[in-house]
Amino acid sequence: MEKKMISIAALLGMVAIILGAFGAHALKKVLSLEQLNIFETGVKYQMYHALFLLFTGTSHLISENAKRAILNLVVIGVLFFSGSIYLLATDDLTTFDFRIIGFVTPIGGAFLIAAWFLCLYHSVKKSAGKN
Repeated sequence: MEKKMISIAALLGMVAIILGAFGAHALKKVLSLEQLNIFETGVKYQMYHALFLLFTGTSHLISENAKRAILNLVVIGVLFFSGSIYLLATDDLTTFDFRIIGFVTPIGGAFLIAAWFLCLYHSVKKSAGKN
């Protein structure tokens, strides 16, 4: 599980850097400042959660089952949260109205919060069991 989590963390981090550079350079010419800020929010949260997976994957306080659940929650959360933000921020560039998928953003956020909760719960539970 450790290898899988670290690999996915690296992939999410790499894609966040690519999208951040794309936003800062290519999208800067076609999006408003507000849209760029929204896009950047998606990049930030994606990177935060790449680092979160990196930490979680190497932690010995969290069981393999909990790591698996956290990984699934983060991947789905990033896809829904950051993915929908990327689409919403660039909505003006396409003929499709991505605002109809706006409800996905808070669902993704809930998945990310649940991942952090599991990390907290299992690390405290493991720490309490050692006393």
